Amino acid sequence: MALNKKTVDDFSAKGKRVLVRCDFNVPLKNGEITDETRINAALPTIKKLMADGGKVILCSHLGKVKNGPNEGESLAPVAASLSAKLGKEVKFISDYNVTGADATAAVDAMAEGDVILLQNTRFRGKEETKPQEAGDAFAKELADLCDDYVCDAFGSSHRAHASVAGVTEFVRAKGGNCAVGYLMQKEIDFLGNAVENPVRPFVAILGGAKVADKLNVINNLLEKCDTLIIGGGMAFTFLKAQGYEIGKSLVDDEKLDYCKEMMEKAKANGKKLLLPIDTTIAAGFPDPIDGPIEVSVVDATAIPADMEGLDIGTKTAEMYAEAVKSAKTVVWNGPMGVFENPTLAKGTIAVAKSLAETDATTIIGGGDSAAAVNQLGFADKMSHISTGGGASLEFLEGKSLPGVAAADDRA
Repeated sequence: MALNKKTVDDFSAKGKRVLVRCDFNVPLKNGEITDETRINAALPTIKKLMADGGKVILCSHLGKVKNGPNEGESLAPVAASLSAKLGKEVKFISDYNVTGADATAAVDAMAEGDVILLQNTRFRGKEETKPQEAGDAFAKELADLCDDYVCDAFGSSHRAHASVAGVTEFVRAKGGNCAVGYLMQKEIDFLGNAVENPVRPFVAILGGAKVADKLNVINNLLEKCDTLIIGGGMAFTFLKAQGYEIGKSLVDDEKLDYCKEMMEKAKANGKKLLLPIDTTIAAGFPDPIDGPIEVSVVDATAIPADMEGLDIGTKTAEMYAEAVKSAKTVVWNGPMGVFENPTLAKGTIAVAKSLAETDATTIIGGGDSAAAVNQLGFADKMSHISTGGGASLEFLEGKSLPGVAAADDRA
């Protein structure tokens, strides 16, 4: 995986039109942004290009846009938020065509240091490059608006979409730079290099519901890490693969052989594969998810047939915390249990606390684990919290991400 990419520090933006693909896929409620984390994460790159005298053209998708363009998924609220944060009007191009006459005229009128925001790229309907010709046409129109291109949308970098990867081909053809922004560079530095060149001992922690979601991640990490810790719903498939009764716990029966293979692989490669030794059980899943629930803790080998495992137990939490203590690099993706419920969050809290207290480089791989450390108040104690769920997982799988691969390699 080539990770030495050209960044915004490697070229001069002065007087240049620079198209920046951001991740402004923010949550909206009644037209108001409820979490500005992704907007804040984009600011360092935007400010750098403005300070250099670039003409900064921002683009992003928002939502899934299943039924065509609609004002509920317009990027107008993002433009207002950016204007307030940058102390300068960010001109919003509301045209549903994204790259039409309004965008062209606005770009032509830009002065150095100006910022405009294009409409939701998915309003165009061809963002996902299906059919390819239509995606290419959109990518070319985006490239026609700019001289250089910067990808700073790690959360979308695993998609070969027109505004993520397709555009680079046309920018490069006319001699422009294709670089990554500060946010992308941080993800590459932490997440990419943690897996490719970790400081050892390297401990990886995987949780979440299904084995199927993390098949390739488990396989890849067993080759890279020294210790692999398994928690969450996926642990029960491993326990069942060992012949244990798991009651009504979540299980992926089609993946039992795979789990056996992975346990064999760990043994053959001299890697530690840690599984729960005790489990927090209840009669059923909490309803509502954060409602009161009666639980007890039993050995992982003794889950009653009428009970369901919903979190790791206290002994397991201690064992996992101990494994983290001597680590130099820790990557964590996926909670240890139903962390949305206070009674069932104890395992996830224990793991988060052990990461917060270690001197190791601690990397949280996006998605639910990022939500968990934020919600539980440990975010500021982590070295890096990834901004991409699916992209983080694909990085951990060892896959090449289109948005990263499409950037120029540093000379």
